[in-house]
Amino acid sequence: MKLSDVLSYTLIHATLRSTTPILLATIAAVISKQASVINMGIEGIMLFGAYTGYVAGYFSCSWVVGVLAGMAVGVLLGMLVGCAHLRFRAHILVVGFGVNMLALGMTRFMLQQVFGVSGALVLPDPVSIPSIHITALESNPVLSSLLNDYCILEPLSVLVVVGLWLVLYKTAAGLRLRSVGLNETSAMTAGINIERNRFVAITLSGLFAGLAGAYLSMGYSNMFVENMTSGRGYMALAAMNFGGGNPLFAMGGAMIFGLMDSVGARLQSFGFPSQFVLMLPYLTTVLVLTIAMVSARRKEKAMILKQYRDDGRAVEAP
Repeated sequence: MKLSDVLSYTLIHATLRSTTPILLATIAAVISKQASVINMGIEGIMLFGAYTGYVAGYFSCSWVVGVLAGMAVGVLLGMLVGCAHLRFRAHILVVGFGVNMLALGMTRFMLQQVFGVSGALVLPDPVSIPSIHITALESNPVLSSLLNDYCILEPLSVLVVVGLWLVLYKTAAGLRLRSVGLNETSAMTAGINIERNRFVAITLSGLFAGLAGAYLSMGYSNMFVENMTSGRGYMALAAMNFGGGNPLFAMGGAMIFGLMDSVGARLQSFGFPSQFVLMLPYLTTVLVLTIAMVSARRKEKAMILKQYRDDGRAVEAP
């Protein structure tokens, strides 16, 4: 095995493909984080979205219906999480883990009761999200690999990240949402409805988590497997922390996970132990979280030191 066999130009396409479900889930995590809410239920919402999208797309014979169904169940679960947390004051972490456990049990139950199978569901002639293919690039293998055969949601997810950054940092609605997360007291003083903004943020978070799940079953694999999210929701939360809640920086964290997933798949094809390959994404999660926490601690210390110096100058001033 040569290093060039693993790190070839075809790795770019594979990385973008592996990054997309994590990136869409990262968008969900960023939106809720901006309202100072950590949506731990992203993993479970993705799993519900994957099952619903795959089944709805098959019975409707339409990938659009499947994607919309995945998003719809994400919205409903987001509203459920928001209602439990904001209306009934349940702890967001408890609600999130409850959704994750419910998704594992419910999807397994539905597979057994509705389709009479366990483990994996492979329907005949499944509906998949279409890919973009440019015939003119077929003569050039490099350009064809880099630019051809992308699922519609793969380039669209990058555009959504850019659009989210513009909304958050260039619009009044984004400013209101960020103010809820940055300083709740100031936001209340400015007349901003805190609970309404947080409820909207959690609902939108559920929408994108459901979309990530629908892509996972209809664009990434064209099948549904029990627990097929495999921790991608938690990776999205790690990527969000890596980017400090900024969608552009968080996308970089998501791409790290996508890269490691693609490299791991190639290493396994060359005979590396499957245990080592399966360990790579989770090891990367620990490393990314460590880097994010160290960076956040340094920023916090710098802010405290700056405030201390400013207070000292205020005392010394006549």
